[in-house]
Amino acid sequence: MENIELKSLFKRLYEDNVLGRISDEQYRMLSLDYNDEQKELEQSIPDLQKEIDALKSECTNVQKFLDIVRKYVHVEELTSEVLRTFISKIVVHEREKKHSQTSPQQIDIYFRYIGTFALPNTTDAAEETKQDERRTA
Repeated sequence: MENIELKSLFKRLYEDNVLGRISDEQYRMLSLDYNDEQKELEQSIPDLQKEIDALKSECTNVQKFLDIVRKYVHVEELTSEVLRTFISKIVVHEREKKHSQTSPQQIDIYFRYIGTFALPNTTDAAEETKQDERRTA
């Protein structure tokens, strides 16, 4: 509930108490609940502000990345300049089984401004599509 709504409810609660519509005990109990809720809301404000700031920063970074993408829409050849423009770093992890040429190996590619992201797994996406089709059928 918003702070304005809480203030309005608290005023109505006070009026109901003054007019005798609710008892003093009910008034105390409800006002304590409203006060607790207001304190919780006030305590959550800094965290919410941090989240808003992070989302604004993320939007700015995505916009910067899209600006780069627009610049290189029609790339004829993948050059080292293009790679350096898009990629900030590549992390190569150890193989699951050491000294095996066929063992899977994780490689993380960090793009400028947006970091790393995972492409949807085609087998997972196909399974989700099948489940959606079953639900709608």
